[in-house]
Amino acid sequence: MGSLLVDDIGELVTNVAGTGDGGPLGLRRDAAVLIEDGRVAWVGPARYAPAADRRIDAQGGAVLPGFVDSHAHLVFAGDRAAEFAARMAGEPYTGGGIRTTVGATRAASDGQLRATVRRLVGEAMRQGTTTIETKSGYGLTVADEARSLRIAAEVTGETTFLGAHVVPAEYAGRPDDYVGLVCGPMLAAAAPYARWVDVFCERGAFDADHARAILTVGQAAGLGVRLHANQLGPGPGVQLGVELGAASVDHCTHLSDADVDALAGSTTVATLLPGAEFSTRSPYPDARRLLDAGVTVALATDCNPGSSYTSSMPFCVALAVREMRMTPAEAVWAATAGGARALRRDDVGVLRPGARADLVVLDAPSHLHLAYRPGVPLISQVLHNGVPQCRS
Repeated sequence: MGSLLVDDIGELVTNVAGTGDGGPLGLRRDAAVLIEDGRVAWVGPARYAPAADRRIDAQGGAVLPGFVDSHAHLVFAGDRAAEFAARMAGEPYTGGGIRTTVGATRAASDGQLRATVRRLVGEAMRQGTTTIETKSGYGLTVADEARSLRIAAEVTGETTFLGAHVVPAEYAGRPDDYVGLVCGPMLAAAAPYARWVDVFCERGAFDADHARAILTVGQAAGLGVRLHANQLGPGPGVQLGVELGAASVDHCTHLSDADVDALAGSTTVATLLPGAEFSTRSPYPDARRLLDAGVTVALATDCNPGSSYTSSMPFCVALAVREMRMTPAEAVWAATAGGARALRRDDVGVLRPGARADLVVLDAPSHLHLAYRPGVPLISQVLHNGVPQCRS
């Protein structure tokens, strides 16, 4: 492959605290990055850049780590555009539409599901996402959950078993029986294709006892813990996630002071999903409250056909700044290094020697433009493992 030098960088976001300008983004000016064998080999002033076999000219644009989208639901069939239109006309979001997608997903072929996953991963890559997590959860049978994860594992190593998304129609009124299925044959079939286990712990989905049972069995099978928590209202999810050492609790829209304190005293990341609030006309999480308390915050898209059908991390950055009281720097960090923390990764979301050479070149001089110019296609180039993926 040889070496590759990215230079003429106007502003480099490294996410290495204490370097560059000393802030959390570790900003460097007039910088260059040397890539060898898919990894960052050197970062420093352009005038001291080593020789390389090839060169990419950033033309004075900003360069930042590839976005790390740590929460998505990409394995599905059909869409729910009519449901979205109804919400925009005033109907509340309840989560009940998940079952509509379950029916379409069960009826789809492997080829149809694979095509959707690859389309969305490509769409996300063109918008700067180089690491993406995706969940099952639209099959809700042993065979369909296993095939969802098998297909997801073809495109990412960050796969999550979400058999506990909702109780399917055939188990209506028998949640204990369904939880038994999830904890037994479904987990056994899904675990070989999963890194994580997750539960939708909300009213109308799974209570704390059911969530605890599923997550602890998943842990025993070697899976890391993630949790949908406190999206639709106050609940036990955040406290349960912290208790079990979850890598991330996601949504975090309705939090008590005790929830915030628990997160601040833990290694659990609060992953905020502003696309869901945008698409459901729900209150946004208060990121400022979490950040001021010392909680580690990540941003992710929650890409799914019902409540957040976006694959755009730049859009989520802009929403976080405008609606959730984050600074542009905090939002960019949360969408890169924060997402990496939520996946317990130290090789992505950062640009330093030894990290994976995943980076984004902006057609703009600063990371500020991601929020300053919402909706504008600012992603000029994307490198994944040091290989150019797409260019505008």
